[in-house]
Amino acid sequence: MNYILFDGAVRSQLLPFTFTRPVADIRVGILTIREKWEKFLNTTTSTITEDYLSEKWPMVEMEENIIINAAFLPTAELVEQVKNLQPGEGIFHEEDVVAFHAYEEQEVDFQECTNIEMEGKAILVEHTWDIFKLNGEAIEADFELLTQDRESGKISSTNQVIAPENIFLEEGAKVECAILNASQGPIYIGAGAEIMEGSIVRGPFALCEHATLKLGAKIYGPTTVGPHSKVGGEVNNSVIFGYSNKGHDGFLGNSVLGEWCNLGADTNTSNLKNNYAEVRLWDYASEKFAPTGLQFCGLMMGDHSKCGINTMFNTGTVVGVSANIFGAGFPRNFIPSFSWGGSGGTTTYKTDKAFEVAEKVMGRRDIEFSEEDKAILEKVFEDTRKFRRE
Repeated sequence: MNYILFDGAVRSQLLPFTFTRPVADIRVGILTIREKWEKFLNTTTSTITEDYLSEKWPMVEMEENIIINAAFLPTAELVEQVKNLQPGEGIFHEEDVVAFHAYEEQEVDFQECTNIEMEGKAILVEHTWDIFKLNGEAIEADFELLTQDRESGKISSTNQVIAPENIFLEEGAKVECAILNASQGPIYIGAGAEIMEGSIVRGPFALCEHATLKLGAKIYGPTTVGPHSKVGGEVNNSVIFGYSNKGHDGFLGNSVLGEWCNLGADTNTSNLKNNYAEVRLWDYASEKFAPTGLQFCGLMMGDHSKCGINTMFNTGTVVGVSANIFGAGFPRNFIPSFSWGGSGGTTTYKTDKAFEVAEKVMGRRDIEFSEEDKAILEKVFEDTRKFRRE
């Protein structure tokens, strides 16, 4: 069977992260949504996404296809339902289509499918804040998926450990002279990852492959540090997708960072308003600030964005793609993509300069800044022009 993940109606609610990736490639828990489905289904998947992303994430269509809404996280119960779908059948949760079975030549529309009610609990990533809000539950599910019937690497005796049965070290993981408390949730240390001396970690926590916790880091779960990322200072209930750095002291709380981001030393995010009011976040769909229902919400930062040392982000700040923020004071709560500046105002970060930095940053990790990557960012630049002061 051929499985295809599609973006669905929530894509606009997951910007700025879906400017540069399909919904399926959002990381929540240890794995991305795509990796979860592929692990459960034991096969690869392709994608239905925006046209400008399709060059990098093409759709592979065969005679029979099961089309899955990537906003839904897989569970054993849901996967079983998906596998059992017959041609012309669709699984629905309330008004949302979860998955449907189509023949290519029949071009079955999900609205014409025989309606099957989804069984079990629906775990749905609908908003940017769901990424950190659902992270604890997702870490626990991924931990079970990845470690079942496997033996962890040995935990060094230099560490102080609580609930070691909930800690798993992959091959090549290094942890020395750290405090690991997995009594509140599992701790997963990926292949080649390192927790340096003096770090204090309370689960649920995931340190993905080749990521690093720097000396004396303080981590409150549920937190995920994605592949090849480096993190220091204090972090609480946050998700870092991958290849991003918060390498020094400073606080990051109830936040999400995309890929290729860098927070300068002593950058701090506020995750609670001083009047304890509900946090409002910039909403790309309505082009205004919208309520989240949350009291705690920090920073949402899109791919390739950076900030200088001592940057202060106010509660509920949204930073677009490839922005560069610096200077004294609090910048605005919404910083458009390709902005250059800070509280004193911003100008347009020209694409030639932004691409030059991206090429250098990615090259340091031996990853090419490809023509596909460049075309995606050029499209984002044009699509977000209306938000900037040119």
